Amino acid sequence: MARGGKAFKAVAKGVAVVASAAAVIERRRRAAIAAEYHEPPVAVVPIPDQALPPGAVTTAVPVAAPLPAPREEVVAPAHAPAPAPPPTHGAFGRELHPGRPATPAEAVPWGLRVAAESTWRLLLLGAALYVLFMVVDMLRLVAFAVLASLLISALLEPTVSWLRRHGVPRSLAAGGVFMSGLAGIGLVGWFVVWQVTTNLSDVTSKVQDGVATLRDWLVTGPLHLTEQQIKDFADQITKAISTNTDQLTSVGLTGAQIAVEVLTTVLLAFFTTFFLLYDGERIWGWALRGLPRHSRYAMAGAGPKAWATLTAYVRGTVCVAFIDAVCIGIGIQLLGVPMALPLAVIIFLGAFVPLVGALVTGTVAVLIALVTTSPWTALMVLVVLIAVQQLEGHILQPLILGRAVRVHPLGVVLGVAAGSIIGGIGGAIVAVPLIAVTNTVVGHLRRRNEAGQAVFTAMEAAREAAVARTASAGGATPAAAE
Repeated sequence: MARGGKAFKAVAKGVAVVASAAAVIERRRRAAIAAEYHEPPVAVVPIPDQALPPGAVTTAVPVAAPLPAPREEVVAPAHAPAPAPPPTHGAFGRELHPGRPATPAEAVPWGLRVAAESTWRLLLLGAALYVLFMVVDMLRLVAFAVLASLLISALLEPTVSWLRRHGVPRSLAAGGVFMSGLAGIGLVGWFVVWQVTTNLSDVTSKVQDGVATLRDWLVTGPLHLTEQQIKDFADQITKAISTNTDQLTSVGLTGAQIAVEVLTTVLLAFFTTFFLLYDGERIWGWALRGLPRHSRYAMAGAGPKAWATLTAYVRGTVCVAFIDAVCIGIGIQLLGVPMALPLAVIIFLGAFVPLVGALVTGTVAVLIALVTTSPWTALMVLVVLIAVQQLEGHILQPLILGRAVRVHPLGVVLGVAAGSIIGGIGGAIVAVPLIAVTNTVVGHLRRRNEAGQAVFTAMEAAREAAVARTASAGGATPAAAE
């Protein structure tokens, strides 16, 4: 214990010595800084020993040197504050230059700092989106199945809700509507296959006649090709096909894999659609419980609005696609193009891609008209397609989808292009509804934040008014008492 006490005293003395040395260094540093700023000199006046009691130590008291008398009387405050020491760099103790920023960050222009912080945030967001797209690409079958089931459910769910409001049990309503929708899709597919197989022989013969006509035009037309050149070109095509048997085989295998993937996606989409129709509210509640607690109320309000937007989009798109298919089908039927009905069905399916879908699928009708009838008929079919496309873009889309989907046509075109690059045909179909739903959710959250801010401002104003009334009432009380 004695040794421990001695060690403790030694450590305490060492700490005291270090503290005293640090205090001396600090006083000398401040004195040097004060000297650099031309503070008034300090004179040391000794106190006579006679004025001290016996046994006291003689000390010296610093007294400021006398200043010249001012021309006018200046009343100084009783307790004038001491001049503040000049600012210094905290880490180095150096004097801060008047034109030099305190920290290196303050030397960076404000615009550059904002740009840098915005850039790294955008990079972080881009990295998150990239990872999300990679995950979606890895699970593309599940993603497309879920998105397709959402679109089909948005089309069929109003009917299920109507049946449930009229007393039909939930399971019976969901099952009946689901089977009816499945039967409708099957009938459409059967009709297309039936029309194609029925008119295939006629179309094949007309295609052969069209190819012969095209060959004669290449010989007698402005190109003036010879029969030998055309024959050599056909031989090159045949040779290319025969020398790439392995690639064609791999393409066939890939085609088989695609068929299996499509079948799997369709079955998964049907399964998901049924459960969305049967138990969609509980699924939405379960999804909300996975969000942070402070975000549940906001998303609980945004969810129904997003679903309403998606429902309006799907129903409006079906209506627009039906009008496009009817108009184009009537036009190509009047022009005498074969397989008008199956071409109209193909155009109906392609019109689910807004603005460009009907035009792209309508080019099939133009090609068939070119090889089966005449170039003049193909040109007229193209005119019909462009006219219907203008009707859709300027009248049908704003009238039917304008209130539900507030997206600029440029945004629609860019969204369809980006969706087709990322996910092919499926990406082009789901791009626009995804943009519309995102726009609705963001708008709802922004309006909710603005409303919350307005309520907070009103509450603060009411609180300040109450405080002011209380203060005025407290000040009036003494006057009344007097």
